[in-house]
Amino acid sequence: MAASSKNQKKKRGAVALSQREYESLAEFRYALRQFLAFSKNAAARVGLAPQQHQALLVIKGFRGDGPPTIGDLAKRMAVRHHSAVGLVDRLVAAGLAVRVSDTADKRRVSLKLTRKAENALAQLSAANHSELKRLSPLIRPLLAQIESD
Repeated sequence: MAASSKNQKKKRGAVALSQREYESLAEFRYALRQFLAFSKNAAARVGLAPQQHQALLVIKGFRGDGPPTIGDLAKRMAVRHHSAVGLVDRLVAAGLAVRVSDTADKRRVSLKLTRKAENALAQLSAANHSELKRLSPLIRPLLAQIESD
């Protein structure tokens, strides 16, 4: 391998992993997929798409000065602003969220959950919390392994 290729790999942070490290990463990804599949099915049982469930969780669990804006939602969900607008439109149409105009700055619109959304989210969050507790004994050692490698 040419010296410039080696330098390019180092610049990108590429390092050779051991078989054990690949196994840890594979097991961690498997545990994540198990949780995401569980969460997706739980959301479907209450009539929500996974992205809607995630949006409700972002709104409810937002740590900021006041309620989240659509921009906050887009950032926390790693989607473009226009995608978040469409998602909020669907949440509002389904009676899960409302837009609230800021009295001081009419350009600022924050998001608030409806009682219907609060009820669905409480049910989903309890189920997801239980599933994470179930998976925790599998995930914790994998994270420790990854940290120690």
